[in-house]
Amino acid sequence: MALFVSPHPLSIRLLSRSSDLSLRNPCRFRLSASSSTAAPAAERDKRNGVAILWYKHDLRVDDHPGLVAAAARYRSVVPLYVFDHRLLSRFSDEVLELLLHALSDLKYSLREHSSDLLIRYGSAEKVIQELVKEVNATCLLTEEEVEYDMMKTINAVRETFAKVTSHLERNRDIELWRTPFYDLENLEDLPLSHEDLKKHEIPLVSPFLCPAVPAAQLNLDWGHLPTFDYLKEFINGNTYKLKRSWTSLKETSAENILQKAIVRSETSITGDVQSNHASRKRMDNSVFVTQSGKIVGGGTLAVLNALAAYLRYLEGTARGDWQEVHDRIREAESRDGASFYALFGPALSLGILSRRRVYYEAIKYEKERNAGFLSPFGYSASTVAAAVDAVCSMEWYWLMALKSQKINRGMHSVRIWRWKGHLIQYTIIGDKGPAVLLVHGFGAFLEHFRDNLVGISDGGNRVWAITLLGFGRSEKPNIVYTELMWAELLRDFVIEVVGEPIHLVGNSIGGYVAAIFAGLWPTLAKSLVLMNSAGDVVPGYSSIPLPKERRTSGATWLGARLLLFYLRSSIGQIVRNCYPVKTERADKWLINEMLRSVSFRVCAYHACSSI
Repeated sequence: MALFVSPHPLSIRLLSRSSDLSLRNPCRFRLSASSSTAAPAAERDKRNGVAILWYKHDLRVDDHPGLVAAAARYRSVVPLYVFDHRLLSRFSDEVLELLLHALSDLKYSLREHSSDLLIRYGSAEKVIQELVKEVNATCLLTEEEVEYDMMKTINAVRETFAKVTSHLERNRDIELWRTPFYDLENLEDLPLSHEDLKKHEIPLVSPFLCPAVPAAQLNLDWGHLPTFDYLKEFINGNTYKLKRSWTSLKETSAENILQKAIVRSETSITGDVQSNHASRKRMDNSVFVTQSGKIVGGGTLAVLNALAAYLRYLEGTARGDWQEVHDRIREAESRDGASFYALFGPALSLGILSRRRVYYEAIKYEKERNAGFLSPFGYSASTVAAAVDAVCSMEWYWLMALKSQKINRGMHSVRIWRWKGHLIQYTIIGDKGPAVLLVHGFGAFLEHFRDNLVGISDGGNRVWAITLLGFGRSEKPNIVYTELMWAELLRDFVIEVVGEPIHLVGNSIGGYVAAIFAGLWPTLAKSLVLMNSAGDVVPGYSSIPLPKERRTSGATWLGARLLLFYLRSSIGQIVRNCYPVKTERADKWLINEMLRSVSFRVCAYHACSSI
């Protein structure tokens, strides 16, 4: 385990993982493989111009490498946020509320550092094209992305930026930055499993403090933040908006649909919970800024304060704002450690806090509890373990997604879709014909259909295959996994990614989830094909109502662990039994991928505990 030294605005120091916290050699911050923020004076003079800093999922000034780089290398910096329909349409109403609070705080924070946040509306490429001309910008800095749609947007911006700056002596390009969690020189060095990553003991990188931001000495209309109602009208009135009837399908959960089917005359359980949240009296300084009152929000300092309260949950508190956080922890702890992502996940997805800042604060508190000592036997506070596990998990799957985009050696190109803050892998083959979606079985992933994708596509179809949340190389967050959650994932994938009704093909547990999806949202499914389908009847269609919570019992936890041990030792033979005619299809690659995919947080444990 590592702890960071006090961060310095322009340098990063790495620590060894030993308990004496001895320093290793400083690591240069890199925007690319060969550039450094601490550029020599001659280089700064040469590049003495205006930089645009495009904010997307990094709504903070704390621990912001792009801001540090821009402040060190450019005479003037113009921070920019673009309300782009394509990006906003992915957000729920609750996340939109959170976004507005975060932007308001970001604007205030930048003003405190002699700058401001420029607010613009429209497509990012058009807005940036006009802004580059207006301020005569020589550089555009933005955070690197792994989502397919975000990468498409960045590429579109890159093309327009290159055209606008073509008159310069040397064409300028977009400079992509990221907030490095591990000191990895090359993505090729990324181990194949998280367990291997921990064995390599790769050093971690400390967070930055906010530098002095060079003010944009320009006569700009900085713009104003919209109200929530105006923002909703802006999203609804654009050409990128999904069909209104389809959008409304996302507003009702699968559980609500089933509850109403059981007792149409009674108020649903979920509705009661929501009304209780809404009727709660909220404190003036509450960090639960959305109408639901379920997630932490506001600005960076407010979220850091909530994090401090979260980490100190076991100590108790007389502070009203911390007690409010403690109350929400008890409600959100659907399983050990699940409360952290339930409360802080959206703020992390919007970049109000960086993952490494959370790690730094958690480890710092752990050392405070133990007189400066980090135990090799685990954390002394369950909240520290929950926070560290969550951000390390998020970072691992982000790096895996980045590697899949840059170094794709698979049989098919892999794309990334973000669902409720989680990274989901999928692929598509074909560009015309009916839409077909393939859903894999238990313990598998999209490559399960590696021999079917091309064949179905050659038959005149466009074929999608997805790796469900908790499986393969899709993210494995610490949540309670249910058949209804996976069905909602398929619903949102069809609406947001496919964009039209689909022919659905499900294998094993994938058939079970696909059948639920088709039953709850029949307008999205043209047909349903089940192959060796598995799974029980959805409780909502029986006389027994769905439970309010899906907690894991001790017996189920132990049974799941024993099952995992058995699967790891016997998976080769199990998979070969699934290919009785062509046993060679259960090759070493497939078995190794299955073993690798369960090495960090195995979906089998969650799935067996909930279904």
